[in-house]
Amino acid sequence: MIHTRKLPAILPLLLLLPSGAAAGAAARQVTEQTSAPSSSQASATLAGDPAHPAHADHWVDTHLYFELGPYLPPGTHPDPHAIWHPHHKPVTDAQWMRFLDREVTPRFPDGLSVLNVYGQWKGAHDATPHRGRSRVLIIDYPENPQNEARIDAIRSAWKQMTGEQSVLKVTVPADVSF
Repeated sequence: MIHTRKLPAILPLLLLLPSGAAAGAAARQVTEQTSAPSSSQASATLAGDPAHPAHADHWVDTHLYFELGPYLPPGTHPDPHAIWHPHHKPVTDAQWMRFLDREVTPRFPDGLSVLNVYGQWKGAHDATPHRGRSRVLIIDYPENPQNEARIDAIRSAWKQMTGEQSVLKVTVPADVSF
């Protein structure tokens, strides 16, 4: 997936331009390079695929954070006295893949990304942060009520499966191009 953000891409180029007559020629060259797509840019789009448009309006980028269990540094073993969701068992990689296959992929079959991450958070009544293994699910999709309902269903399914109280959701507008 290629994400593009509207940034002043020409600004760094302008800082490198020479002054005088050479500046005009350099500016024309920069304009020609940035206004006409090269063959490599043109081939980076999927022509005619509505699920992966060359340019998409009204799309969002959503990150969902799923807690899998305690983080254990390499070479360490779980502390039997540590409190980590006493009624929860850590989620295995196989359980995560089943969840992805059953709950996520059918709702968003056109594509998604998953990152393995370490995370920590501290609840209002906690003395120290909980440190855990997590997965971040990244999905880009057209913003509409149906897709929002799919995201909410994924979060609900995870909470039901694991007993977790929440799945952090971060959604921002996205300028998407495939």
